[in-house]
Amino acid sequence: MSLKSRIICFLAASSVLLGFTERSEAVRIGDITRLDGQRENTLTGIGLVFGLKATGDGGKYLPAMRPLAQMLEKFSNGTSILDLAQAKNVAIVSITAKVPATGVRQGDQLDLYVTSIGAASSLKGGRLFVSPMTGPMPGGGVFALADGAIVLEDEGVPTTGVIRSGATMEVDLPTDPVRNGRFTLILDDPAASWTMSSLIAKVINDNEDGSMLAVAIDAKNIVVMIPQSELARPDSFIARVTNLQLPRVMTEARVTINERTGTMIISGDVEISPVIISHAGLTITTINPQPVATMRSPDIQQNDFVALDPQDVGGAKLKDLLTALDQLKVPAGDRIEIIKELHRTGKLHAKLIME
Repeated sequence: MSLKSRIICFLAASSVLLGFTERSEAVRIGDITRLDGQRENTLTGIGLVFGLKATGDGGKYLPAMRPLAQMLEKFSNGTSILDLAQAKNVAIVSITAKVPATGVRQGDQLDLYVTSIGAASSLKGGRLFVSPMTGPMPGGGVFALADGAIVLEDEGVPTTGVIRSGATMEVDLPTDPVRNGRFTLILDDPAASWTMSSLIAKVINDNEDGSMLAVAIDAKNIVVMIPQSELARPDSFIARVTNLQLPRVMTEARVTINERTGTMIISGDVEISPVIISHAGLTITTINPQPVATMRSPDIQQNDFVALDPQDVGGAKLKDLLTALDQLKVPAGDRIEIIKELHRTGKLHAKLIME
């Protein structure tokens, strides 16, 4: 006593696929933008790890033995590569550290990530000898000095490790988003659109009594002029702008699917043209109890279709289809295939993003 195989549907949606009700909390400008110039940077270097228990590169591995010999010579301990032929406690490694988007100052310490680039089988128990690190700007000299004991984050991958607070900054790397009396707000990719960038510009201008301080130059960037009275101390103006709240707007119609995890995220005003979907194994049961019906004797009706828009007037929601598929206990993989087929045939009026 079931209905099988067919679903008639007109759909449109603006809800997330998890069944949550939509919220009306406002979004701050700073929640979906970043300041131009405020970004992560990477410090890099090459170093030598000592103290390995016969798990190093080995004396025959010249890329490790050559810098070891050069280092010993600097400390007035001249040693040839041949003298190091039996050394197995040393490994040559790459070292990296992430400079946060908020910047760093001289003396700040950053976590250091160490990776073997030679023949070493394990860095366990090793210690990095003091090594210079270069920065994001070419020819900038030494940005940080790195050293410390290596800790393996994953025992199954013994050729990589981390040194907590292992890189000490030797220079300042502050962030300065203000250039020529202005700064640029960069929209995060999921929020980037002409609608959003122009809305942000309007909200900023309206907050400044209609002054044309902000201009959306494209779908991702909004240039903001700092008022003359705020130029000496622009921090308060920037903070005020990034804390402005945006009214709720209709976002781009978008369906994002991760096939590996079976996750589907739907946003914006997604519409679908009239279509009949037939998919093997779809079932749903409707039970209409009679006036004297009991649990043992319900009145069961079987139909040939599930009509999400029986009047054929449009305006049904995508969540209606998903609710029906949920009632039919359709697996996530089949739901994804149905959505993909709707898009392929031009019935899904939204941007489909496959991850």
